[in-house]
Amino acid sequence: MAIRFQWYGSLSAADFPVTAFEQLRAQVTDATPFNTLAWLQASEFALLPDQQLHVLLGWQDQDLLLCLPLISGQERVGGLRFRVLHHLGYPLADRIALLARLDADGMGQALTQIRQYLPHALLQLNEVVEPVGEQSVLSAWMAMSSTGERRLSCRVPVHLISASDHQEISGDPRYKLRRARKRIAACGAQIRRITPDAIGMGPLLRTLAEVEAASWKGEEGVGIFADPRRRQWMNHAFTALAAQGLVRVVTLELNGECISYRLGLLDQGRLYDYNLAFLPQHADLGSGRVLLEEWIRWGLDDNWRWIDASRVSLENSSHQLHERMTGQLEHWRWSFYSWQPDGLLMGFALRLWKSLKPWLGKRRARPTVTTASSSSKRQENTHASPSDHQR
Repeated sequence: MAIRFQWYGSLSAADFPVTAFEQLRAQVTDATPFNTLAWLQASEFALLPDQQLHVLLGWQDQDLLLCLPLISGQERVGGLRFRVLHHLGYPLADRIALLARLDADGMGQALTQIRQYLPHALLQLNEVVEPVGEQSVLSAWMAMSSTGERRLSCRVPVHLISASDHQEISGDPRYKLRRARKRIAACGAQIRRITPDAIGMGPLLRTLAEVEAASWKGEEGVGIFADPRRRQWMNHAFTALAAQGLVRVVTLELNGECISYRLGLLDQGRLYDYNLAFLPQHADLGSGRVLLEEWIRWGLDDNWRWIDASRVSLENSSHQLHERMTGQLEHWRWSFYSWQPDGLLMGFALRLWKSLKPWLGKRRARPTVTTASSSSKRQENTHASPSDHQR
C-alpha cells in the first residue's frame, strides 16, 4: 500500500481537510464523540504552553486513511524528564478509536514517520477501544518498539436499552431506587431533561461547574472544571458539540437551583455518561441513581440504543450502571518505547519493575499475614473499602 504522509500543526488550519476527516471518522465504527473535530479542536485550544500539536495524515490517492493528532511534551519520570507523545485529548477524552484504515505495513510506515519527525522516548495512547474479535492495527507497532505494552485501562459497564426497561428493575437496586425517589419527592425536587444548543450551553456549564466546585470533586481538584484550563476546554468542547446536537443533561432542581446533574454525550444512539456531581448537603437523596434511571427513560422515549459509563475505575468501580449493565467494553492503554537512549532506559525500567513487582508483593504480604494472624488471636477485625473517583 503506497501511503503519502502529511503533517499539520493545527486542526484549525485553513487548509485542513475537514471533509476527508469526517469521511474517515464515519468509516471507523468505534469512533466516539472524543474523536470529533469539535472535541479535538477544543483540546488543541487548551494545550499547555510547553505542549505542541502534530497531526499526522495518511493518504492513498485522494482517500484519507489515517488521522493521528499527537501532543508532544516533557514528562518527569523518576526525577528525569522524557519526551512523551499522547493522543490529543488526553487525559479528559474517556474513549477514543484510532482513526486509521491502514494495514500492518501502512501502520509500520506511520510509526517510522512519527519517529523521524517527532523523536521521543514514549508514545502512549490511552482509552483506546478496538473492534471485537479483530486484531488491533496497533499490534504492528509492538515489534517495532524497544519495549511495548498493551494494558487494560478499564472495563466499562454498558446497558442495552430494551422493552424490559419499561418494567421496574428487580432486586436490591429496586428498593434503593424507590427510597431515593421517595426522598426526592418529599423535598419537592424536580428532574429536568435538557438538550442545550450552543447559546444555552455556556450558562448551563457555569451552573454545572458551580455544583462540581461545591462537591467532593471540587474539594479534591479532580473534576472536569477543576482549573481555568479545564473550564476553558469544557466550554469550547461542549459548546461546539451542543451546536451539533450531541449534548444531553439531566438535572435535579430544588427551588429552581440545580443540586445534582449527569452530563452526557449522545452519538449514533449511544449515550456516554461523562460526568456527574451533586451538592454535599443533598448527598442523602441518592440522586445519582435516579438520574441514571432518567437516562434510561429518556432513551426509551427517543430510541437510544445504548447507555455507557464513558470510563470507570479498573478495580472496585462504584458506578451505578453496574447494577443495570448488559455488557462491558474494554479500554486499552498502548505504550511504545523508542530505540533512542531515553526510550531504552524507560523500557528497561518498565521491564525491571514488572520483574520485581511480584517479589515486592510477596514481601508486603508477609507482615500482613502476621498482622492478620495476631488480629485473629485478639478477635479484632477491620475492613476498608476504596472509593471509586468518577468524573
